[in-house]
Amino acid sequence: MHLRPHIEAFFAWADQQYALVREQRGLLRTALGYAVRQRPALVRVLENGGLLLDNNRSERELRRVAVGRKAWLFSGSDDHADAASHLFSVIASARLHGLDPETYLRDIFRLLAHWPRDRYLELAPLHWASTRARLDPDQLAREVGDVSIPRRLAEQQSGAR
Repeated sequence: MHLRPHIEAFFAWADQQYALVREQRGLLRTALGYAVRQRPALVRVLENGGLLLDNNRSERELRRVAVGRKAWLFSGSDDHADAASHLFSVIASARLHGLDPETYLRDIFRLLAHWPRDRYLELAPLHWASTRARLDPDQLAREVGDVSIPRRLAEQQSGAR
């Protein structure tokens, strides 16, 4: 791997420089001390090629919260803020499970009027892929109209035996 010599050279340099400023106070000592102390975690990328060298993805996700914080100050009321937080939670859960949040919410809003209350868990992002596979795609694609609700998955499996 072409990266290993560069990382090893950096840590050799960081060890030397930290030894020079160890007894001083300041940002340089803090930064070098961090690099020296966190070396095992920072070199983990050499053993696992799936790890990224930067934290841009997590910074982007945090930016959403920071930007949204200003907008959320003007929710209108505590009830509105609660509703917004629930919606944000559903969107985050959809992303976590690899779903497009807009498509997922459109499908869920289309089904909620027809779906039995005791089976709402089937509409959760975790179970959505298997639930959606059992639905008629033509009915789901329509803007309005009835949607045939499939039997519970356990009922379908026992009926197929």
